[in-house]
Amino acid sequence: MEKMNQALEKMKMLVGMDVEDEEAAPQQESFMDDFNRNCTLSTKQRLYGFAICLSTGIACTLLSMLVFFNPIKFGITFSFGNLLALGSTAFLIGPKRQVTMMLDPVRLYATAIYLASIIIALFSALYVRNKLLTLLAIVLEFGALIWYSLSYVPFARSMVSKVMMACFDTEF
Repeated sequence: MEKMNQALEKMKMLVGMDVEDEEAAPQQESFMDDFNRNCTLSTKQRLYGFAICLSTGIACTLLSMLVFFNPIKFGITFSFGNLLALGSTAFLIGPKRQVTMMLDPVRLYATAIYLASIIIALFSALYVRNKLLTLLAIVLEFGALIWYSLSYVPFARSMVSKVMMACFDTEF
């Protein structure tokens, strides 16, 4: 029975749910702790939220290809799809753990560039309405998305860096 309880606790930790500790000392609560406690979902609800957000995000990203030659509409739908896909993982692991993982020193710069490129793309599409600037922001956003995603795969960024250096080495 003890092994079943341990397995259940590991599954709860995997999906971002809090595991009750009998020996846990009372700690100072932060805003995110309070937010997580008020946003508790069952495992089934988490999976539904993840699936809906991810599929909607992927659909928006794919539908943005239909308006590729209109960079403003493309920038809005592509960025909105990326935001939905990024938010979908918060359903699985919880918003506090999502933010903690995004602000991890290993991927802090990738996160900052990715979020900044989304903001720049939306700003240039909605307010500036400059097609060239929107297109450049989308290229930056796409590159930042790939680099941010690679930060979750062990050694992926160093491997991609070495491959790129080998492919674009100018020494003959």
